[in-house]
Amino acid sequence: MSATPDRLDLVQAAWRRERPDLDPSPQGVIGRLHRVAGHVTDELVAVYGRHGLSEGDFDVLATLRRAGEPYERTAGDLAAHTLVTSGGMTKRIDRLERAGLVVRRVADDDARSRLVALTAAGRELIDAAFTDHLANEHRLLAALDPQDVAALEGILRRWLAQLETPPSTA
Repeated sequence: MSATPDRLDLVQAAWRRERPDLDPSPQGVIGRLHRVAGHVTDELVAVYGRHGLSEGDFDVLATLRRAGEPYERTAGDLAAHTLVTSGGMTKRIDRLERAGLVVRRVADDDARSRLVALTAAGRELIDAAFTDHLANEHRLLAALDPQDVAALEGILRRWLAQLETPPSTA
């Protein structure tokens, strides 16, 4: 335990007092992970906001950008890669299309299928936002020793492998 108790130390102590029959030790990991995730999300969202993007907008544009040229995917692919329902994805795409960041077009090989593609403005915006995003992530991890970062990545990779099916594509 650190020299100064944090919020989770206090929560665990209270549960040990109130329910000595239960072991609240998982809260030390799960509770801290949950709190760290909240703080990290706030830091990430602030950078997206500086580019006029929501977290969801950033996610869609980044998914299109990392698809490679011609920077397009079907709405279904976007929904699968971002874990958003098709209805939610339609709203995001509508908003991004109104902003001139994406366009919809009919797929060359299937007239029933629609593709969503980055516009030049969308690519320029996501490239700038992603540059700032990575700088922000480096800044956030700089608070930890490099060995701790590597260990944490390995631990989280193994844990995540137990919780979700590996993706087929990025």
